[in-house]
Amino acid sequence: MKFVFSVCLLVSALSVAWAADDRIYRCGNEYTNTVSEAQAKNCKLISGGNVTVIQAVKPPPGKSSAPRGDSADQRAKDSDARLILEGELKKAEARQAELLKEYNNGEPEKLGPETRNYQKYLDRVADLKAAIARGEADIAGIKRELARVAQQGGSSSSGASNSNGK
Repeated sequence: MKFVFSVCLLVSALSVAWAADDRIYRCGNEYTNTVSEAQAKNCKLISGGNVTVIQAVKPPPGKSSAPRGDSADQRAKDSDARLILEGELKKAEARQAELLKEYNNGEPEKLGPETRNYQKYLDRVADLKAAIARGEADIAGIKRELARVAQQGGSSSSGASNSNGK
């Protein structure tokens, strides 16, 4: 058994030594392991460590990050985005109104188990307060996004307006 293990260890050590014999040359931003090419381009030998080169993927010619066009398709997308945002704003404002009504200026009505356990009441009040703060942040974010969409829509089509009800 020791003999088989020793042979396997010797074979793996020799294969590592053989693989380490490959020399890598750096030619500016390119790497090569061809000696003749390295000598022709006056490349420098890289010593120590492994080199991994990943080729960059070029985007297809049809797909570019060009500025937005004035197409009817883009105007339709902008209109859809604005309608979705306005719907989300209405939902968020309705949730916020419900939370504020339940919060009752910091004194919500006590529920059944809260009459006996005051800590449960305090926890619910704190949760309501946190939910109100999150709701206000959500509403502010949706309004910012609506303003951005309206601004983009205004630059690509005339007459875009922000009709969020406020």
